[in-house]
Amino acid sequence: MSAAEAGGVFHRARGRTLDAFSAENEKEWKGPFYFIQGADPQFGLMKAWSTGDCDNGGDEWGQEIRLTEQAVKAINKLNPKPKFFVLCGDLIHAMPGIKAVFSGHYHRNAGGTYQNLDMVVSSAIGCQLGKDTHGLRVVVVTAEKIVHRYYSLDELSKRGIEDDLRELMKE
Repeated sequence: MSAAEAGGVFHRARGRTLDAFSAENEKEWKGPFYFIQGADPQFGLMKAWSTGDCDNGGDEWGQEIRLTEQAVKAINKLNPKPKFFVLCGDLIHAMPGIKAVFSGHYHRNAGGTYQNLDMVVSSAIGCQLGKDTHGLRVVVVTAEKIVHRYYSLDELSKRGIEDDLRELMKE
């Protein structure tokens, strides 16, 4: 399965909501629980590793997708169910066409460019260590470009996404 085909596999989860963490459900301690932590699905690395060229390749994700689906099926069979699932580490192997990397943890907006790769650091929803407001970054991806904008929580709640970003999504 190619990277492009993989997008359809994960598209099925769009629009689903999880109410396990609603304010009503989490007001007080209700006893022991467990969660699942997974790491490094790193889509594309298995092919790159098998060909001995870890600096390139990564254009086939089939093996990793099958393993990730196996992990999800195994978790879904558990009884009792975990409270939540956290996925950490490398999500994808460096693939041709990566134009931007988005991260956080710096608690302020920052970034830069190195060899045509943008590094975008988004400020925090919570504690601010810089002058930015509590917020979120909206990222629109088209075939030609990646456009991103940081919004304060108040701004996003009151006005939503700006018209120019909405227009990009109509293509």
